[in-house]
Amino acid sequence: MVTMWLFLSFAACLVVTVPIGASLGIAAVVAVHLSPKMQYTHVTQTMVTAIDSFPLMAVPFFILAGEIMGRGGISQRLLGTARAFFGSYTGGLGLVTVVACMFFAAISGSGPATVAAIGSLMIPSMISRGYSISYSGALVAAAGSIGVVIPPSIPMVVYSVAVGASIRDMFLAGFIPGILIGLALIATNYLIARKEGYGGEREHYTLKEKLAVTWDAKWSLLVPFIILGGIYGGVFTPTEAAAVAVIYGIVVGVFVYRDIKIPELYDIFRHAGLITATAMIIMGTASVFGRILTMEQIPGRVALFIASITESRFLILLMINILLLIVGCFMETLAAILILAPILVPVAEMIEVDKIHFGLVMIVNLAIGFITPPLGVNLFVAAGIAKISLEAICRSIVLPLVAMIIALTFITYIPGLSLWIPRLLAP
Repeated sequence: MVTMWLFLSFAACLVVTVPIGASLGIAAVVAVHLSPKMQYTHVTQTMVTAIDSFPLMAVPFFILAGEIMGRGGISQRLLGTARAFFGSYTGGLGLVTVVACMFFAAISGSGPATVAAIGSLMIPSMISRGYSISYSGALVAAAGSIGVVIPPSIPMVVYSVAVGASIRDMFLAGFIPGILIGLALIATNYLIARKEGYGGEREHYTLKEKLAVTWDAKWSLLVPFIILGGIYGGVFTPTEAAAVAVIYGIVVGVFVYRDIKIPELYDIFRHAGLITATAMIIMGTASVFGRILTMEQIPGRVALFIASITESRFLILLMINILLLIVGCFMETLAAILILAPILVPVAEMIEVDKIHFGLVMIVNLAIGFITPPLGVNLFVAAGIAKISLEAICRSIVLPLVAMIIALTFITYIPGLSLWIPRLLAP
């Protein structure tokens, strides 16, 4: 009865468009009111203890680092490098967009931040070269989803804290899946470019010019190596790496590239603070929601229910994928991880799926949720940049979406794609 009212209250709040963080909190309060086992103090205590975590400090730092690097000239130079090397191929600007998103993903850890940083530069360029407005926005939205798959990734940090997994191993596991999704989108872009006649850029770079562009972007290209190399080399923890990324971004943006003026830092910090506050509210209320489910023994019951349907590992993973794809359409990524990870990880362990591998499956599913309406955060960001309706951009997202689902299938059923690097670099 308590669980039923928990979900009914949550669904009712979503229907009347209450923000996700408030919806989770209201549903939790209703459940606590009806439960004889819980008190209202559980809500406040769980919200505080849920975010009182050293690893979670990486979240606000990565959000701030993404804001700084998006405005500090780093994204422009990454695009310039990608353009010099890949712009002349068929569908060159689309290829540059995907590659640039993959580079920026290794900096920001956020899907919407990647779309905003790369889309604001690439969407107008693609349109001016004859690409359709809707396809330009759709490709950026899809490629921006890689932002949460290639490390560092904010959802990976949250998943690791929620289920007790290694953040380092989760980061290592994200490389091959992220590259696979990027290659799937590059192949899709090539086929569409051939069909629609989207040629490469007319300007061809000599080797000397390519080297000059790369040298100009050296401070931007060093960012992933400093962040990830420091983590995997044991120089600093993921949380400390996030702080290093912020300092590096300020130094490069303010003093090296000089694209950020000192007074502009206030607006950058303010915007990052608003995003962080929203994320922390969601994490706090989602933790209360998840604790109620645990006290009601829902994870164990779900595992037993699925086991009663089938013992086939293939079918169980298929059902989980379908569930997560549906959830991604309606629920914010961090909330979905905090609520569903404690429920689904026992199911994955029951069929002997590694916790790290399952984390990648879950994150890729929810990354696809960035481009599936009605939530589709990346679609809204890209549509805003392109100045078109959501309906228009949705018509062009179908093929990139299919490509990402195909990549998800490989990631789900070939564990080595996620686990090879963590096992290779195991201490």
